[in-house]
This record gives sequence, structure tokens and C-alpha cells, in this order.
Amino acid sequence: MNALLMCGGRGTRLDSATEKPLHEVGRRPMLDRVRTALRRAERVSRVHLVTAPGAPRTARHAAETADPHETVIDAAGEGYVADLGRALDDPRVSTPALTVAADLPLLAADAVDDICNHYAALDPEPTATPSLTVCVPTALKDALGVSADTTRAHGGRELAPTGVNVVGRVADDEGGGDDPPSGDPDAGESDTTPEYDERLYVTHDARLAVNVNRLADAAVAERLGAEGR
Repeated sequence: MNALLMCGGRGTRLDSATEKPLHEVGRRPMLDRVRTALRRAERVSRVHLVTAPGAPRTARHAAETADPHETVIDAAGEGYVADLGRALDDPRVSTPALTVAADLPLLAADAVDDICNHYAALDPEPTATPSLTVCVPTALKDALGVSADTTRAHGGRELAPTGVNVVGRVADDEGGGDDPPSGDPDAGESDTTPEYDERLYVTHDARLAVNVNRLADAAVAERLGAEGR
């Protein structure tokens, strides 16, 4: 499966001296930590680094350090959903595609493979390739002490998006088209159409619950990373 690593955000709420994807956790930029997880994942065949003008240092870092299994896609910086749509339109990207935010410094290859395996086991009906939104219980974020700015109610529980999703191909009367989910913890819920087949995957994996949006979140990531979680 292709992976789209969304790394075009400046991250003003983080109040960091550098752009959000380059903020260091465990002395390594978060972007590079996520890249390592994706490279090591058995179910990921290629990683596309989606950059934007609002984070020029990140774009330069991505271009200078891309390995043979990575592609840099320059988006317009018109917002997470628009940039994701532009990346999905790139002929080098195939769907279904895994989308990952760059603010998950604790992400690991086995967690990525678990998500891909869960997606592969989905019932394809009613659409040929549904999309998957990965969430954690908001209570888990509260227990870890990290922020949860966007939540949604489902099945009597309050859930928070992780910033990891799988975008499928929507089957419609025209023969199909890509309809990306929001996927961004900062973007709010997506406006879906009746043709959009979204499935939810709820995980209790703490490594997927730590999105670094603020310095306090980064401190939690440092602590949990030191503990090997």
C-alpha cells in the first residue's frame, strides 16, 4: 500500500522554534520518526512525503533526505483536505492509500501493519474499496495527558481521530473517484456524501493516541518514548 505522509503544517499551536514536522522528540524530528515507522512497515510499499509552502524547511529537509522508496509531492498549502486531494491526484499515487499525519512521533511499524491488515479484512460492500478512519477513545488521551481537540461520538463513546486513515476508491455511477476523509485532528469532521463509505477502526494503542499539537503533548511523547511505549 502507498502511504501519504502529510507534513505541510507549520503548527502554530505547538509554539516551537521550528516547523511542527521538524520538532524533535527523542532528539529526532517527528517527521523522521514517522518516516522510519512507514519504511519498516511490511504493508507499505512506497512513502509519498506531501509538503507545502507554509513549511519550507520541512519541504527542503524532505527533498534532501528522501530515499529511493520515497517521493516528495509539493502541494499548494490550501489546507489538509485540499493538499490530500492534490496528492491523491498525483499519478504516482495508487489507492487505497494510507494517510498519516507527521505529528505521531511514537508511531511504529507494527501499528501501521495492524491498520493495513484490518483494512484488508474489511467487507468491501457496499463500495469496492471503502475508506477507514482510525480513532482512539478520548478517555485514552485524557489518561495519557495529551490534547484531544477534535472528537466524535460513536456507539455511545467519545472518540478522537489519530491522524491515520486509509483512503479508498468510492464506487459511484461515474465509475469511481477518490473522496479523501479529513484525517487531520485539527481539521474537524469531513463533509461526507451518501456515496462515501467510511468505516471506523477504534484502537487502544497509546502510540496512536499521542498527536503532538502542543509542547505539553511533546513532553508526554518524550516520556512515553523513554519508557519504550
